[in-house]
Amino acid sequence: MSLQDNLTTAMKEAMKAKDTLRLSTIRLVKTAVKNKEIEIGSALDDQAVIAVISTLVKQRRESAQVYRESARVDLAEKEEQELLILQDFLPAQLDEAEIKGLIEEAVLETGAASMRDMGKVMKIVSAKTLGRADGRLVSELVKARLA
Repeated sequence: MSLQDNLTTAMKEAMKAKDTLRLSTIRLVKTAVKNKEIEIGSALDDQAVIAVISTLVKQRRESAQVYRESARVDLAEKEEQELLILQDFLPAQLDEAEIKGLIEEAVLETGAASMRDMGKVMKIVSAKTLGRADGRLVSELVKARLA
């Protein structure tokens, strides 16, 4: 079953359960996926859908942080609840040790020795962590390793 099928099934379940937050969040994802399909002119595979959801997750994290800084706790909590729903559709998240292991593999593969090689390492690690780790965390860990 594809990820888009899972989204449709989850949307139907949310409708039956009258879970408005989950329903609106899933509709948001389906709309973003549809817009991306229109943009590229073809159907998306699961990897592309994961990339779309990852973008939405990043937006929710940033929005929640801005709302908290602006003392809008109610809006921050809504963003965080949507974030949890979005993460249900992503693969299991990697922990920091697993990310560091992938970084080490990439460093050995590319022969990276300094910050100049960060782009090479990030290209490999980003492909392996798509939807499974926060890009900002990956970037910070790569910087720390190459510094």
